Amino acid sequence: MQSVRMAPIIDGLLVVLSMLNNVQFVMSHPTHPGNIGAAARAMKNMGLSQLSLINPKQFPCAEATQRASGAQDILANAGVYDSLDQAIAGSRLVVGTSARSRTLPWPMLEPRELAEKIAQEPSTHPVAILFGTENSGLTNSELQLCHYHVAIPANPNYSSLNIASAMQLIAYELRMAALKFEHLETASEAEVDPGELPATAEQMDQMIKHFEQVLESTGYLDPVKPKMLELRLRRLFGKAQVTDSEFRMLRGILASIKKFE
Repeated sequence: MQSVRMAPIIDGLLVVLSMLNNVQFVMSHPTHPGNIGAAARAMKNMGLSQLSLINPKQFPCAEATQRASGAQDILANAGVYDSLDQAIAGSRLVVGTSARSRTLPWPMLEPRELAEKIAQEPSTHPVAILFGTENSGLTNSELQLCHYHVAIPANPNYSSLNIASAMQLIAYELRMAALKFEHLETASEAEVDPGELPATAEQMDQMIKHFEQVLESTGYLDPVKPKMLELRLRRLFGKAQVTDSEFRMLRGILASIKKFE
């Protein structure tokens, strides 16, 4: 009888783990190893395990291990990359943390909205959440790779958050959303049409470059004065949430245009 009563609890935990295991926290150019360790601890508190580091100044490092305080397994399994493109290549949803307004407005979410959006996505959608350097945050070029920006609604008179604290807040919202939606049946990979999955970050990069090549050949794009074309295309396709099948269709259309040069 005990095993029967435990079954729904176990099933619910599996749904929570499926969602959280699908989320990657990416720290871009972290300069303080202590923050890396504190980030790992914050992640493990909330059940997240995927940590990626872009060109960390010091890693591995004893200070990071000490600050991890029991989350050394996350540090041991952390991915270390030379570029952000490498880290997010397979991600189908990329979100950048930012408190700054931009020249070109970008779709914005609060942490709770982001967490609920992720919780309702199929478990086959890898998600990357980007965190910038301790002093200046994410660069404009890094933020332009994102589908959404997420901002923590802190005190406007003192909105600067330690990076590990920001990660803790977002990780908490992710866990709460996972617990809230654990009763929903999660689609298995076999039930998801691969062609209807969102295009990956790598596919998006390929498509943007293809568009620029074709538009330059037709005379629409002046490479000397691009007028933020790449940025606007990224925002357009990000809002459209282009799928894998749509990506292939668009690449085919672009290839057909090139034939008439």
